[in-house]
Amino acid sequence: MQFSKHIIQSNRIALLVEYDGSHFHGWQIQKKPPVATVQAVVEKALSYVANEPVKVFCAGRTDAGVHATAQLIHFESQARRSEVSWVKGVNTNLPNDVVIKWARAVPDDFHARFTATARTYRYVIANQAMRSSILHKKVTLIDEFLDVSSMHEAGQYLLGEQNFSAYRGASCQANTPNRFVETLKVTQQGQFVVMEICANAFLLHMVRNIMGVLIEVGLGKKPAIWAQQVLHGRDRTKAAKTAPPHGLYFVQAHYPAQYGLDDAITGPIFL
Repeated sequence: MQFSKHIIQSNRIALLVEYDGSHFHGWQIQKKPPVATVQAVVEKALSYVANEPVKVFCAGRTDAGVHATAQLIHFESQARRSEVSWVKGVNTNLPNDVVIKWARAVPDDFHARFTATARTYRYVIANQAMRSSILHKKVTLIDEFLDVSSMHEAGQYLLGEQNFSAYRGASCQANTPNRFVETLKVTQQGQFVVMEICANAFLLHMVRNIMGVLIEVGLGKKPAIWAQQVLHGRDRTKAAKTAPPHGLYFVQAHYPAQYGLDDAITGPIFL
């Protein structure tokens, strides 16, 4: 990708971030106790390049161990730098498991989180007998046969505007458990089973809790309609256990067409 050398005059700038979340305690800064987070290392690198304190806002906060192929963030700065200076300067000051893919000016009314109309996550399972050393902490290993068609069928019960109390983490602080799931697809790609889900927003652990239910269905332990029964029961304790974090990827935030961002922020289908 070619980056412009022209100085960005806007005070508000968007960045696309890719990161391996394996060694981080999630995206959001946690001060008590102080632990490694993606937000902390990005803000430190940006502040160094801007020569002033910088605070960033992301499209979707990810949990400990969760990855992102296309996390969109924005920040404000009085510093004047070119695209190439922001990208290469910040990357020079980031650890190897975090990288800035591009930088661009955005209008003052743009907000990485609040302007987003939807988010897409992808969960990747290696459905094989033996673990992979190369994909360690990049996928979830399941060594028993998974019925992908049953998993996909189960996911269709979760579409639309619904109360996801049974699929939210116990410490979730969202004001409402209602979320609108636009699409949920489970497909087989070689030895990988991939779930892709797009919703207007997600509750704490919602994707991993959905995946936990779909895994039970895929293993033949529950029928596909169980996903709906769990949903209607609104009782987290009656659902499956939460799926591991390392198979989960934040792959896209969606924005109104006026910002011209959607074509630029799609992550790879799979690493």
